[in-house]
Amino acid sequence: MSLRIVRLANFVTPFSGGLRTALDELGRGYRAAGHEPVLVAPGEDGSDRVTPQGRVITLPGPLLPGTGGYRVLAGRHRLRQLLEELAPDRLEVADRTTLRWTGEWARRARVPAVMVSHETADGVLRTWGTPAALASRTADRLNRRSAWAYTRIVCTTEWAEREFVRIGARNVVRAPLGVDLRRFRPERRSTSLRARYAPDADVLLLLCSRLSVEKRPGTALDTLAELRARGVRAALVVVGDGPSRDGLERRSRGLGVRFLGHVPDREEVAVLQASADLCLAPGPAETFGLSALEALACGTPVVASATSALPEVIGDAGAAAQDTPAAFADAVTRLLARPEARRRDAARARAELFGWDRAVAAFLAAHDAPVHPARTRDPNPGPEVPA
Repeated sequence: MSLRIVRLANFVTPFSGGLRTALDELGRGYRAAGHEPVLVAPGEDGSDRVTPQGRVITLPGPLLPGTGGYRVLAGRHRLRQLLEELAPDRLEVADRTTLRWTGEWARRARVPAVMVSHETADGVLRTWGTPAALASRTADRLNRRSAWAYTRIVCTTEWAEREFVRIGARNVVRAPLGVDLRRFRPERRSTSLRARYAPDADVLLLLCSRLSVEKRPGTALDTLAELRARGVRAALVVVGDGPSRDGLERRSRGLGVRFLGHVPDREEVAVLQASADLCLAPGPAETFGLSALEALACGTPVVASATSALPEVIGDAGAAAQDTPAAFADAVTRLLARPEARRRDAARARAELFGWDRAVAAFLAAHDAPVHPARTRDPNPGPEVPA
């Protein structure tokens, strides 16, 4: 049985990002399994296209000030009308705040619906300065309403699942995200690129992240400063953009940091990740961390915040550190003390546990959707065309 799976997403940047990557890969997987994925997301202008991940409908949405490009689907009436026109067999929502009302719409329309927890509510609140006790109480209230409204809550890690377990929710399922193991691989390591970005350094660090407060990119700069103060000849390359970039560039003067901004070529990103010695993932509220998993697939170990879900994802192929520059520098030193071949082999082996085929199967299971139905349409539609 082929199902129309309508997916709603907010806070998708115009460029790369973990959520955008996940939406694309899952859509391709749903389509290859014989289903009909339809993604609805905000953008500068309206459009309706057929793409390799299925139909993508963009609705004009306002910019959120200070977020560096995030837009949201505004206007419930317009979105409700579109949902009724699309008549989904399943609804998938990748926004736990402004779109939570769609769970109640789905209940009334008798459409099975899942909400995907790409972040923890209390983690985001704490990152933005909310006291821990208040963040926990607020998150519990929001999560109870979400667990009631949706057929299932999908969490990508056990770490993300805990806040729902805390309130006794019984409709939570686990579905990991994945990594493109063909694009991201150790063979992409380039000595010439490494020499270009770290000509006078023994250690090349990489940060692939949106440059915004919740990602804590400043920790990477402070870690570099700590390592250099200890006599380590290290350099840092930063891939990504965001509202914090100007301030970070001012802070980094004299530290040996290269800011590349948004790198649209995913092949180039893979070469950068394979050529680094270590990748840093300082975000304290990350629930999965696709860029960290891509680094592992390239054979590059990761140092991650111990307060995030990443230690669960990276396992012994990386190191967890408390959210201080000294702790991150200690973790970098420990990983570099391992023989290079062994640490790179361990990183790749860990990533191989997270193929996108496994992720797609888990998400389809959350939808009670057949994983391999009879194919009713070409899963490889070719270039984008207007719908």
